[in-house]
Amino acid sequence: MTIHIIVLLAFLVHLGFAGSRLAVPLYAVQEGASPFVVGTVVALYAALPSVLAVPAGRVSDRLGFKIPLIFGTSGVAAALLLSFLWPSMFTLYLTAMLSGLGFMALQLSTQTLAGAIAGPADRARNFSWLSVGFALANLSGPLISGFLIDRIGYAYTFGALAIPVLPAVVIAAFGSRWIPHVAVKAEAVRSGFFDLLKIKPLRDTLIASGIVSSAWDVYQFFMPVYGRAQGLSATAIGVIMSAFGVAIILIRTVLPFAVRRYGEARLLTWAMFLAAFAFCLFPFFQNPWALAAVSFLLGIGCGCGQPLSMTMLFNASPKGRAGEATGMRITVNQIGHVVVPLMFGAVGSVAGFAAVFFTNGGFLVLGGYLSRRALMPK
Repeated sequence: MTIHIIVLLAFLVHLGFAGSRLAVPLYAVQEGASPFVVGTVVALYAALPSVLAVPAGRVSDRLGFKIPLIFGTSGVAAALLLSFLWPSMFTLYLTAMLSGLGFMALQLSTQTLAGAIAGPADRARNFSWLSVGFALANLSGPLISGFLIDRIGYAYTFGALAIPVLPAVVIAAFGSRWIPHVAVKAEAVRSGFFDLLKIKPLRDTLIASGIVSSAWDVYQFFMPVYGRAQGLSATAIGVIMSAFGVAIILIRTVLPFAVRRYGEARLLTWAMFLAAFAFCLFPFFQNPWALAAVSFLLGIGCGCGQPLSMTMLFNASPKGRAGEATGMRITVNQIGHVVVPLMFGAVGSVAGFAAVFFTNGGFLVLGGYLSRRALMPK
């Protein structure tokens, strides 16, 4: 029962968070922001998490995960309500920062809890269910957000996205009988997270996670901008991005069987090559259905990364430091969340959309070769 409650919390909060990831850049575009300015707003989703994830994980290892769970749910709800009550470019910056910080706390608590409440035999199953919950929200959030933007406007859309998050706040605060207190006392940490980086399986998992996360970021940030440039409605853009979410759900459903046959490292390498191919296809299409098909292909490539890296990271973590290791994974991903929108926003402003897609495809190809060299069995 506990894992189902954790998955429900993850789904409800990520529904509002994923919807805001579409609404925030589209609203910024409507306000006349350039791709670089949109990139700065989107980068704020990751600014504070990139700094605070490791310390938060270390504290959670000692004190438990109830406080970050409450902060995560309430932080995302408050961020959405800010843009509902005071819609403006300035508020978008606050919404991005607070949403990112709240979602970091939610990821930290739900991912570590999912691993801590299960034995080794059930851990992969728990992470698979949790990743499907995130994927369902990633599918529904942009679709709902795009539909509402076209019909009720941006401010009311932010208010509507906050509605499913509010029950999650209540469950996190008062659902102690469903969510156990997990606090594995870690030994005194002298060398910090650099000590964890000496563990090769953990380090390799962080690299793989960061590569796939960066590709995900480029898509989430640039697809709304690219869609608007092609004259597509918010509803059409939401459908395109939801195709990405459908593919993620499908691939994660069959992923446990694929892992048993091919192994984690080989699957991650293939996934990055497939994602690179999909990115290189985007500039050749403007039709929403064709873009949805390419997004589906990209979703297959990106959908493997999160559950595989969560499982591998937890298994490679020293006893009592799973929260800190999860915080490291979030930090690596969040640094990409900051750098990628800024870098590719600048590239898009100077060189155009095609340069963004081709450049990121090249990074994924390089990452695929590096991943194969670092992760595949010798």
